[in-house]
Amino acid sequence: PRLGILIVRHLKRLERVILGYLEVSDGPGEEARLGILQALQCTIEHAWPRMPCRLPVLLKALLRLLWDVHSDQGPTPEPVRAALLHGATQCLILLDHCCQGQVKVLLAGLHSSCEEKRLQECFRKVQEST
Repeated sequence: PRLGILIVRHLKRLERVILGYLEVSDGPGEEARLGILQALQCTIEHAWPRMPCRLPVLLKALLRLLWDVHSDQGPTPEPVRAALLHGATQCLILLDHCCQGQVKVLLAGLHSSCEEKRLQECFRKVQEST
């Protein structure tokens, strides 16, 4: 938050770090993933003019995270899974706002073809956001 829009100076490097943390589970507490989702939300909020060009990469990483969290059969407690799904959904909503509804358009096909209830709920929240 301190950097504000000046975060764009470090966006390329920060994006690599964010993507790296989103890809790897860090144990049952998932502290790193939860923290990086907060960092991503803050980054999207402050660097929103630069988000449309980063949409394909970030959307892919967030969708992969949603699927990984949903399909993981590990020891992660349910409240942590819910927090991860919520954080990723919030990032998708912020991205959609920055990209003038492009995320909703891209997720429309997924929402109708996905049979997983938890993922449908995440997609529904993005579709219904204003």
